[in-house]
Amino acid sequence: MRLSRSTRWFILVSILLVLVLVIAGCNRGGSSAPAEEPTATEEAAPAEEAAPAEEATPAEEAAPAEEATPAEEAAPAEEEATPAEEATPAEEATPAEEATPAEEAAPAEEATPAEEEAAPAEEAAPAEGEAAASDVTIALVYGVAGDGFYITMEKGLRDAAEAAGVNAVADGPSQFDPVQQTPILDAMVAKGVDAICIAATDKQAMIEPMQRAYDAGIPIISVDTFIGDGDYENGPVTFPLSYVGSDNVQGGQIACNAVIDAIGGEGKMYIQNVKPGISTTDQRQQGCEEAIAATEGAVELVGVDFNDDSAATAAEQTAAVLERDSDLAGIFGTNLFSAQGAAQAVKNAGLTGVVKVANFDAPEAAIVDLRNEVVDIVIAQLPYEMGQKCVEYSLLALDGKEDEIPARWPTGYVIITRDNVDSEEAQNAIYKSE
Repeated sequence: MRLSRSTRWFILVSILLVLVLVIAGCNRGGSSAPAEEPTATEEAAPAEEAAPAEEATPAEEAAPAEEATPAEEAAPAEEEATPAEEATPAEEATPAEEATPAEEAAPAEEATPAEEEAAPAEEAAPAEGEAAASDVTIALVYGVAGDGFYITMEKGLRDAAEAAGVNAVADGPSQFDPVQQTPILDAMVAKGVDAICIAATDKQAMIEPMQRAYDAGIPIISVDTFIGDGDYENGPVTFPLSYVGSDNVQGGQIACNAVIDAIGGEGKMYIQNVKPGISTTDQRQQGCEEAIAATEGAVELVGVDFNDDSAATAAEQTAAVLERDSDLAGIFGTNLFSAQGAAQAVKNAGLTGVVKVANFDAPEAAIVDLRNEVVDIVIAQLPYEMGQKCVEYSLLALDGKEDEIPARWPTGYVIITRDNVDSEEAQNAIYKSE
């Protein structure tokens, strides 16, 4: 039976409406594909298929077979039956694609902590020369522990070493004695220090120990005292690179000339010394004797005693001289303990201010004695400068610049009296106690 055209049209429209409703129902029922709901264009598709203009086209009305082809009518079913394509759960929510941990961790490449932390170490790496300098150790072997002169020298050494970026060590015996000083020197050699500055406690006995240190490849510099005759260019001992210290003959002359002036240019004088064989005090005695000889008899030297660096011994010896020579006018102490002992004997005899006492070296105790009129003249050396020169010359030697080191570097003096003790120059010259 052939259906009328209106009937066929009605059936076609009904089928299309059913298909639209089915597709819409599938989209609403697909819980895993909410984002792919039919667009307005898809919903409007039936209206386009049912547009009256196409309905009125004779050619289309004359081709019912094509309109009712079962395969074409069933095609929408294929579209309905593709929910996997419309809402494939694996595609919508694949964790690996949406948030791959490896991809999210990629910023670690932009700021790798190990690389960032290592960078400052590379920037702060010391230069080759600086690293070498920090490994250098310069040693000071001083004459006696607790002496303000050597405490001040050590301070000069350490300040200069810090400024140069090198290490400094210092040690010395409890007495001014080569027997005690030698093992301390040997210990510095065993430690492997790079350079040694030493105030030798005996100009002959310390030659061999210092030679051993030199033979071990360690540069040797004399400070304050010397070995041999102190002439490191033409004398019998030449291996020390330099002798840094006062001109002690000149120092003795300065001290005794000051005493001679204080006693009016005439009278009796006495010298308190440590012991023979110490280069510095030997030369101070020599300078004083030369100053006395220059008076051509106006001043008489009544004696020289050696106290073995003991103030108590110096006091006993001076007391005996005062008893023997009651008209003694002046005393020269070649170091701190010599002058302290002599001044104590003068005080005990009630002759303070009458017998003039010159103190060689300027520790704080000597300045106190000066203010209290126990001593009248204090001769200050420059031990701080000696410590600084020790570091300067040691570094030159370690840099292979020995030809730039003078064989002799004399330091000066400051004469301190009650008239100038508060001056800046005098205050800067006073030795430190710590």
